Amino acid sequence: MPSSVEFPAPARTPATGPVPWIAMYHSVGDRADDPYRVTVTPDRLDGQLRWLRRRGLRGVSVAELLAARARGEGRDLVGLTFDDGYADFLGNALPVLARWECTATLFVLPGRLGGDNAWDPLGPRKPLLTADGVRRAAAAGVEIGSHGLTHVDLTRADDTVLTAETTGSRAALEELTGAPVAGFCYPYGTVDRRAVEAVRGAGYGYACAIDPGELNGPYALPRVHIGQNDTAVRLFLKRRLHRLRRRPVEGLR
Repeated sequence: MPSSVEFPAPARTPATGPVPWIAMYHSVGDRADDPYRVTVTPDRLDGQLRWLRRRGLRGVSVAELLAARARGEGRDLVGLTFDDGYADFLGNALPVLARWECTATLFVLPGRLGGDNAWDPLGPRKPLLTADGVRRAAAAGVEIGSHGLTHVDLTRADDTVLTAETTGSRAALEELTGAPVAGFCYPYGTVDRRAVEAVRGAGYGYACAIDPGELNGPYALPRVHIGQNDTAVRLFLKRRLHRLRRRPVEGLR
């Protein structure tokens, strides 16, 4: 798989371009118990990536996507993100990504390495990657980004927690991987201006949300949830509606 991509410095002159299509995944594995609909099977992921490739599109990390956009390119690229850092990424998602020559961004929680998704009250408990698992994903060409330290809602965090979840998680991941960490992903997708400023101040180059509302720019990138039910027709509609409904992104070409 391709090596990681260095994230470009922010442009000096404002730019506004079409919203990039960034797909949001979580776990890849068994869906027997999936109350939050955060899991797709490996076969379904394989079919979704096949659909992209047959249409001349390729899934890449968000850093690679934004770097291409900064060069005025990348209209054939789709961002692939996997939230939470589930342990099943290595065995179930990574081989499928390699099969279709895709890369991705894996947003992990350095404060919960080797733990589980304790923030989901309905379960089921899913193991998270260990420190070694994160390093293995990075060695395979996956961009490692922060999902915060422990998966808390930043819009409800006090100043101390907000700093730990943004600045602290970035420092922990850079020490773990030995590489710069450019991307952040807001837990639960919730974001406000205070959270955006904390992420920007922590030194990240971009941040992903889900539906950032009135917020705009590289620190409030919208994403599209992709689930088990998303076959060809639904993927076509989601891609089309995303570009029709979302505003152009300030700070991107």
